[in-house]
Amino acid sequence: MWTLAFDTTTSYCSVALFEDKTAKSVFSQSLMFGQSELLIVKIKELLEENRLSVKDLDLIGVCTGPGSFTGVRSSIAAARTFALAQNKIAVTGINAFDAYVSLIEPKQRAERTAVIVETKRDDFYVAYYDINLQKIESGKTAFYDEIIADLRGFSTTFIGDGVERFLSKPSGLHLHDAVFENCPPIKDIALLAIKRFEDKNLDFPKPFYLKAADICVK
Repeated sequence: MWTLAFDTTTSYCSVALFEDKTAKSVFSQSLMFGQSELLIVKIKELLEENRLSVKDLDLIGVCTGPGSFTGVRSSIAAARTFALAQNKIAVTGINAFDAYVSLIEPKQRAERTAVIVETKRDDFYVAYYDINLQKIESGKTAFYDEIIADLRGFSTTFIGDGVERFLSKPSGLHLHDAVFENCPPIKDIALLAIKRFEDKNLDFPKPFYLKAADICVK
């Protein structure tokens, strides 16, 4: 089974191609802009490296956010387009919170795992998981002091691309561990998609927005 996973919800463009549960080709690059434009180019390159075409794919996993408004929509539009062009391809969405938390190892588990995702504003995207890595809430936007209040009294492991900024000043929290990641892990997005496929629990990709787009009218 061939699985393609990709993500443009952050400042990275990431693509992974798996045969069964083995990564065959992986690409991830940070860009100031243009992640969406690079996405299709890299998908084409990875398929050609493995002598495949889109019609050879069985499954697509795409990160649904939260993240860049344009990046979220671009990734999902690409996934849906591939599925429409080849209706044998299964497609599922994986949100960034679940992708990040899949990296947590047993020794890193704490009373709370806080997934902190960068917004490039004063606030953060955040979701909390219990010691069994079960999600406590689906996710929200929150400011620094609100997150501190939520986690006070709990041993906490932090993970995500917003952790560095969040921990840049003393929190006073019981810090169990901190995992710094630049973007949602594309290999784990692929593996989560494969598990969804095996469990017959596909989730047709929809944008995971926690805040309306920042726009202005001139």
